[in-house]
Amino acid sequence: MALSARSMSALKAAVFLAALVPVARIGWALAFDPDALGANPAEFITRSTGDWTLRFLLLTLAVTPLRKALGWHWLAGWRRMLGLYAFFYGVTHFASFVSFDHVFVLAEILKDIVKRPFITVGVTALALMLPLAITSTDRMVRRLGAKRWRARHRLVYLIAPLGVLHFWWMVKADLTEPAIYAALLTVLLGYRVAARLREAKRKAARNRRAPLPQPNA
Repeated sequence: MALSARSMSALKAAVFLAALVPVARIGWALAFDPDALGANPAEFITRSTGDWTLRFLLLTLAVTPLRKALGWHWLAGWRRMLGLYAFFYGVTHFASFVSFDHVFVLAEILKDIVKRPFITVGVTALALMLPLAITSTDRMVRRLGAKRWRARHRLVYLIAPLGVLHFWWMVKADLTEPAIYAALLTVLLGYRVAARLREAKRKAARNRRAPLPQPNA
């Protein structure tokens, strides 16, 4: 599906605004309708921002499979925006944890990070997202070079599993929701493994068909 530059800009702007809806909803509820956040607003905000962090991580990983499967090559231009939204919601998630759970008491925050494995994993994932966010600009791509930039941004293949593990370990009873995220992640990463294997087979086949160098007379 081909899109004109104008349609592409309009659609990207619409997605950009739609991605702000979850945090805008929280802000509206805090200002005008606190009951909408349920009996425990702090927990609602922390869980909601964590959920959206994972969703944007998975959407970022879904760009390449969708682009190749559907021929929507314009989706490649969305990957950076989706990744930055994942970082934004991750920071918001962490901010809600340090403010609501520990009221910014550094000693308590550090103690909880060390003591509780699911928090350790979550903070690790967020820390790994930081260099990706910092190097997301065109200027940083030029400064690092495309090869080094791509290598660095492969950290997302570690960050997303850590995010799912953080959620899995956090849930104490019903694992249905984290299991759904884990299944989606398995499909998205499995696609990449399969694509690499196919490319390796094609490369091996080309090498076998290539004529052997003739010895010098």
